[in-house]
Amino acid sequence: MQAVANEFKIPKENPLAKPPLIEGEQSFSTLTEAVSVVVEDKTPRNWYIAFAISVLGTMMLGGMLGYLVFTGVGVWGNNQPVGWAWDITNFVFWIGIGHAGTLISAILFLFRQKWRTSINRAAEAMTLFAVACAAIYPGFHVGRIWLAYWLFPLPYNQGMWPNFRSPLEWDVFAVSTYGTVSLLFWYVGLIPDLATLRDRATTKMRQMIYGIFSLGWRGSNRHWQHYEVAYLILAGISTPLVLSVHSIVSFDFAVSKLPGWHTTIFPPYFVAGAVFSGFAMVMTLMLVARWALNLQHLITMYHLEVMNKIMLVTGSIVGYAYSMEFFMAWYSGNMYEKFTFFNRAFGPYAWAYWTMFTCNVVSPQCFWSKKLRTSIPFMFFISIVINIGMWFERFVIIATSLHRDFIPSSWGYFRPSPVDILTFAGTFGLFMTLFLLFIRFVPVIALAEVKAVLAHQQHKAHGHAKH
Repeated sequence: MQAVANEFKIPKENPLAKPPLIEGEQSFSTLTEAVSVVVEDKTPRNWYIAFAISVLGTMMLGGMLGYLVFTGVGVWGNNQPVGWAWDITNFVFWIGIGHAGTLISAILFLFRQKWRTSINRAAEAMTLFAVACAAIYPGFHVGRIWLAYWLFPLPYNQGMWPNFRSPLEWDVFAVSTYGTVSLLFWYVGLIPDLATLRDRATTKMRQMIYGIFSLGWRGSNRHWQHYEVAYLILAGISTPLVLSVHSIVSFDFAVSKLPGWHTTIFPPYFVAGAVFSGFAMVMTLMLVARWALNLQHLITMYHLEVMNKIMLVTGSIVGYAYSMEFFMAWYSGNMYEKFTFFNRAFGPYAWAYWTMFTCNVVSPQCFWSKKLRTSIPFMFFISIVINIGMWFERFVIIATSLHRDFIPSSWGYFRPSPVDILTFAGTFGLFMTLFLLFIRFVPVIALAEVKAVLAHQQHKAHGHAKH
């Protein structure tokens, strides 16, 4: 066999070579057809069923928020000493979910990681929808929602100004900036693909709507030059936001004097946890979209495996942060700090702590096995487990640090009210409603970027064939 290979110069397959990012015999036209047909085809019945369920969840969210406004924040389960509970837990959870989108788009773009191109569009959209869900909580947490504009530095006739030393104020600036830049980044990347849908439109209405949003794109050399410069600038602006927004969210806790919160490890710990939970949600959505929209040739096993490796790394970082928290509590010699962490692991909320630890630290370690990290049912299950664990992480940080105060007579136990539970469930309805509208009316894959990857892949294959 070796003699035959030498005789005809059959190239040996490199076992270390990366698998192709686009599978099968593809061309620009087949890629355009595969992505555009999802938007242009008759809406499938399953989409209507999923959309109806999501809209019901969104209506439930609206009902709960309306009840909150008319009745007061007391309808939540907050008590003394647990003044913060599900509201801030869910806020941090949703901000974390939105973290992976900008990371996939901005940081991986700057590092020229081509594998991001099949998943970045959906991840960016997920960021926007998660930020919308997160923004509900600080807005309604103020109680008098009609005065929420006081959060912004607008002078008005009472002569009052927001307290710029308040962590809530930092959140307003961080999240609004992050949401605005993420929206611009997502929209700029959409322009060439919206022009493709405009040119393929079969009705005047679709042609007009896509024409307005494609901003007169004609695909000229000048357009591409301006597009690439704008995209690069937005990627550069977004990159520090990826690191800063969740660091600022962590300052809600770290700047306090409360044992369990007052620690300098929170900013990197929160950022790693946000990337961890964000990638898990991207994995969940991409697996469903890959199956439902027949995109297996564009969202390949290589994409899924790389995301699993990132979850393994960030899960290990989160596990390291957990252990460092306990070490620093012991090393500090502070009796209150030691009590807080002992109570966290073995007190009334021990069930929540060990659920968190199992989901976030133990479960991702399965991805050391190539067989498991390339098993679609297993990675789907683990992605859901990780997001459950990350919700419990935020809950454990908040509830266990608050429920046992310095004076034992003021100790309490938080239990969510039905309004808490239904409001949180409703945010998932809002998230899925927005995501379903996105995949129905906008290309779920970044066509222009995937075509660039295909051109590079074909050029590389042609070069190997010549040699």
